Amino acid sequence: MTPAFGRVLTAMVTPFDADGTLDLAAAERVADHLMRHGNDGIVVAGTTGESPTVSDHEHGELLAAVMSAVGGRGPVIAGVGTNHTAHSVELAGRAARLGADGLLLVAPYYSRPSPAGIREHVGVVARATSVPVMLYDVPSRTGVRLEPALYEALRAHETVIAVKDSTADPARVALLSAQGYDVYSGDEAQTLGYLAYGGVGLVSVVAHVAGRELTEMIRLFLAGNHAGALDLHRRLTPATTAMMGVPNYGATTAKAALELTRVLDNRRVRGPLIALDEPEVAALRAGLAASGLL
Repeated sequence: MTPAFGRVLTAMVTPFDADGTLDLAAAERVADHLMRHGNDGIVVAGTTGESPTVSDHEHGELLAAVMSAVGGRGPVIAGVGTNHTAHSVELAGRAARLGADGLLLVAPYYSRPSPAGIREHVGVVARATSVPVMLYDVPSRTGVRLEPALYEALRAHETVIAVKDSTADPARVALLSAQGYDVYSGDEAQTLGYLAYGGVGLVSVVAHVAGRELTEMIRLFLAGNHAGALDLHRRLTPATTAMMGVPNYGATTAKAALELTRVLDNRRVRGPLIALDEPEVAALRAGLAASGLL
């Protein structure tokens, strides 16, 4: 059975105009591109969407634009994670009113709360709406790791149904799956390992330009054609390495890749991120070309 959020979702970039404001027309264009090229759904205003730099008003505008462009072709999940519980509740309420299909709730960053604090934070946000929640566990960015006992406690909330796991620990996927979670790999290189332990799919950066290929890789693996899936994984490795090997990859590399594939006409990011320079773009171009994506 296909999971509620699908199998391949892109953590979508947030395009900006030359003056630094949101480029909503470009956001709609990217969202349509993703849905026409193999993605089951889209995550809006996550880390790759430069969420720390997006105002609450922009968050609503961006979500509405993407939902309009997707037009019901797949789920749109709104990033609502912050390190202020009341702020996350506010973002979740707005996302629910706009009709979002899911909420992405990252572990509270910087503050590094205790497991009891995280449990309370997630519970308050989950109870604020009836929208399904995907937890996001990324200790390299948050400084906090969600442990199995905490996951078990959070399953008491009916709407907490999925996990984007970026711990690079495929072995614990079996445990989280047994607890009733749909577990998505948050690390491109770990996807086949996550599937082997019971994961259901991937929340991707590379799917900005390789949605069809990643969808086919997962289909092959789940159909039992592990050799075929591994061959496709190997084919995509140059692109994956090029896109994930840059410091603070995500917005920077995905926007440059979309520029190279002519979906976007620029690679602007908001500070403190810095757009890829020409040598970095050349390396990215080589990786995409080696994977047959240009």
